[in-house]
Amino acid sequence: MSNLLCRTPVGQRARTSVITRPTLVLQTLRYCSTGTTFEKVPSISSSVAKSQATEKPSSAPPHSVLPTKTLLRSFLVTTISSHQALLVPCLSILSFLTKPRGALLDVDRNPLIHWFLKKTFYDHFCAGEKESQVRDKIRQIKSTGLRGVILTYARETVQDSSTNQTQFAHSQVSQKATDSQSCEFIAAWREGYLKTVDMLGEGDFLAPKLTGAGPKVTEAFASGQPVPTQMVEALDEVCQRVVEKNARLLMDAEQHSFLQGIHNLTLDMMRKYNRNGKAVVYNTYQAYLKSTPSTIASHMEIADKEGFTFGLKLVRGAYMRSDPRQLIHDTKPDTDIAYNSIVRGVLQQRYQGFGESGRRFPTTDLFLATHNIESAVAAHELHQARLQAGLPTGRVEFGQLLGMADGVSFGLLQLKDQNNVAPGVYKCLTWGSMGECLGYLVRRAAENRDAVSRTMTEHLALKAEVKRRVRAFFW
Repeated sequence: MSNLLCRTPVGQRARTSVITRPTLVLQTLRYCSTGTTFEKVPSISSSVAKSQATEKPSSAPPHSVLPTKTLLRSFLVTTISSHQALLVPCLSILSFLTKPRGALLDVDRNPLIHWFLKKTFYDHFCAGEKESQVRDKIRQIKSTGLRGVILTYARETVQDSSTNQTQFAHSQVSQKATDSQSCEFIAAWREGYLKTVDMLGEGDFLAPKLTGAGPKVTEAFASGQPVPTQMVEALDEVCQRVVEKNARLLMDAEQHSFLQGIHNLTLDMMRKYNRNGKAVVYNTYQAYLKSTPSTIASHMEIADKEGFTFGLKLVRGAYMRSDPRQLIHDTKPDTDIAYNSIVRGVLQQRYQGFGESGRRFPTTDLFLATHNIESAVAAHELHQARLQAGLPTGRVEFGQLLGMADGVSFGLLQLKDQNNVAPGVYKCLTWGSMGECLGYLVRRAAENRDAVSRTMTEHLALKAEVKRRVRAFFW
């Protein structure tokens, strides 16, 4: 589940300060109620009257729920991530290791490299290399009060837009396997995701990466051709297993060159599984792409005409290093405007003609993957205000990546509704071997580099929690 923001032009980066979780939540609520959540970006809740009083958030700092070991590792990683002099070399090294090398530089075969990455970036951002490790991580996440997890298997394909070269994640499958009628890449993808589904609990999410199914699938996506029947059957089997577990599926967004094919295949799954007013399958839309608002509108129209529930997961975007730059908004505020406008339109059920002039708004379930506290709290407030006023709105839930934005995740849990129920907040967990997770780790490091102010805020909050525990221990 990815949330990289477009870079802010020089001179527009926000100042950071040490803000405890309750203070940040209360400040954000105050900004939302006055319609000034952003200085230059329209607030999601700007068109709604001042909402009814929200219960006072818990006074406990959000990071107080983290185990000490996790807290210290998070503090170490954010120390690196919040200082360019440390992060840039780390990012260069990670990028270097993603390229095919000899055994000496293979992260799965060199024990020293594997150990170092495992104890630092991997353990911070990833759930585990083995199923037992992943299950332990899921139990630990749920013990903090979060609603559940979003689980994804890391194997994927990355295409460099500048060179048009395609690179597959480390895999034991031979390229010759793709020559046979039954593709072993697809078979391995199916096996990996069926294992992943088995680790889900009731109410959890699966987030499959379709490009992990290998070259036959990615070539079909890139050329606009139908994917192999073997892949359609494998995905359908995975969806059926998800339904049996009473879980849901968030189809992961990937690079722009593959998006149209991913969208088409996801819409086919929506047609089959998103019935009876509930979304089982969600498509992911990246707000940093200029075409996203119109893409969402066209998919809404399909859902309305064919009578299925539209599952909409919204992220800001995570492929700036590989997507063509001209397709992306010029600045971070432009991306924020697009993101907030989509959220506001869906929650108010008035979006690009839908819900206006007698035109019906299609049943839509919304999942917001965001590390932006203002966007998250404003969406929650707008949703609650419309419910309390008896106005139409849709279902909304929230998610953040493992190892990032813990302040946002646990801060949202402090915002109870009138029935003292916290919003649905999930953590996205990626699992797989070190080699399979390298591309994912590079994106997380790049995201921390590009979102400097947000990373520094998280770092300072973690630092404050470390100091609090030290003082509590001695005094």
